[in-house]
Amino acid sequence: MKIADMNFLVVQEDPLQRHKLGLVLGDLGARNVIDSPDGATALAVLQDQAQSIDIGFIDLQMSGMDGMELIRHMGNFDSPTAIIMSGVVDPALIFSVETMSKAYGINLLGFVQKPVTNESLTALICSYTARRSLDDYCATMITPVFSIDDILEALDDNQIHPWFQPKVELISGRVRGVEAFARWHHPRFGIVLPAHFIPVLEQHQQLDRLTSTMIDQSAAACRGWHDAGSLISVSINLGSALLLDPRIADRIAGQVAAHRLEAPFVIFEITESALRSETPACLENMLRLRMKGFELSVDDYGTGNTSMQQLLRIPFSELKIDRSFVAGAAENSALALVLSSSLALARKLERLSVAVGIETREEWDLLKKMGCTYGQGYYIAKPMEAAALPDWMTEWSHFF
Repeated sequence: MKIADMNFLVVQEDPLQRHKLGLVLGDLGARNVIDSPDGATALAVLQDQAQSIDIGFIDLQMSGMDGMELIRHMGNFDSPTAIIMSGVVDPALIFSVETMSKAYGINLLGFVQKPVTNESLTALICSYTARRSLDDYCATMITPVFSIDDILEALDDNQIHPWFQPKVELISGRVRGVEAFARWHHPRFGIVLPAHFIPVLEQHQQLDRLTSTMIDQSAAACRGWHDAGSLISVSINLGSALLLDPRIADRIAGQVAAHRLEAPFVIFEITESALRSETPACLENMLRLRMKGFELSVDDYGTGNTSMQQLLRIPFSELKIDRSFVAGAAENSALALVLSSSLALARKLERLSVAVGIETREEWDLLKKMGCTYGQGYYIAKPMEAAALPDWMTEWSHFF
C-alpha cells in the first residue's frame, strides 16, 4: 500500500497544528487528508461508512471530547482505523495510553511529541504500510480449515513435528537450549502453523495427543544433540488441562526416560492460568514433575492476573517475560521499568529469566544490561527443524 492511496484523519484542536501536520503528510506523499477540530467531529467522520480512514492522528489533550474518550468510542464500534497519538505529556503516561488503546482493541501505531516532524511520522507510517501489504498478501492465500479427524490422522501419520527456536545466554552468547513449536508438514498446504490445529484439538479435548507427540520427538531430538556433544535443554509447552490428569507426571517421566534423556534437560512451560488453578491435582502434578527432576517455566509472565502467592506456591525454575514487555522497552522508559522489575523479581527469587521475542540489537543490549539470563526471538533465530540446528549453532558460534 502506498501513502498516496491512503486516507488520513487529522484530529487537532489547534488550527495551526492541523495545518502543519497536513503539510508534513503532504511532504510524505499523502493526497487524502481530512482534518477535524475536535473529537466529536472526528467521531462522526469515523462512523461514516462512506469514509475509510486508514490512520488517524489524534491529539491526546483536547477540550470537549479528548483523545482518550475518542479511543473509547472507536473501540465501542470496532473501528479498523489505526491511530498515532500526539501531544505534550509526561512519558510515564504514554505506556498507560498504549495499554488502554490495546484494551479497547485499537491499533495504536505509536506516539509522537509536538511539533510533529517528517522523521517522527515516516517510521510509523511505513510500519503500517508494510503490515497492510503483508495482510493483503495473506488474504490472497488459501486459509485451510481442518476437522478434528484431519488433525488426528496427521498425528497418526507422523506429519506433525516440533521445530526448535534457540534460547541463548545473553551474557555469553552461548546456546543453552531450545523451545519446541509444533509444525504440520501438510502434503498439500506445506508448513501449517499451530493456530490452524491446536484450537481444534483443544475444542475436542485431544490436545494430549499433540503433547505426547511433542514430548517424544523433542526428547529424541535432544538426545541426538547430546550424543553429538551439544548439552542443551528443550522447553515444551504443557497445557493446563493436562495437569488435571493425576497420571500425567509419571507418563511424561516414562516418555523422556525411554529416550535416555535426563530430566533436568527438559523444561515444561506452564501458563499463568495453570498457576491460578485451585485444583489440587494441578498443583500435585507440577510438584511431581519438579521432584522427578524436570524444570518448570512460567510462560508469558505478566500477561495474566497471577498473584505473588499463586506464583510462589509452585517451585518454578524459570520466568519467561512476555514479548509485550520487551518490544519498545529500549525507547520507552516506563516499559523499561516494568521489564526491569520483572527481571529483578526473578533474581531475588533466585530463578532464571528468559525474554522472548527479541527482534533488535537494542533489545538484546538492554536485556543484557538488565541482567536477563536468556533470550530468544527472531533477532537470534526463527524456529527451525531439528536437523538444521547443529549447522545453525556452528554458524552462531562464530559471532561469540
